[in-house]
Amino acid sequence: MTKIYELVTTGWHFARWLRLGFGVFLAAQAIQLSDALSGVLAALFLFQAVTNTGCCGAGGCAVPTTSKKENLPDQETVYEEVK
Repeated sequence: MTKIYELVTTGWHFARWLRLGFGVFLAAQAIQLSDALSGVLAALFLFQAVTNTGCCGAGGCAVPTTSKKENLPDQETVYEEVK
């Protein structure tokens, strides 16, 4: 449950705020005009804003936050002299 809370409360950048704004605007338009397409688009934008995902899926376009080198065990590199 804390991971979901962290996902929603952290990492708010400009693109995420923009998606939230579009989602709220489209939701208001969907209610005002009784338009189903606006409602679907609003749901899409709001979902992307809350879960911090883009069109590519969960972090498909994002740079990973952890380095893969951190997960590897410490190994000493062995060099071989070539003549």
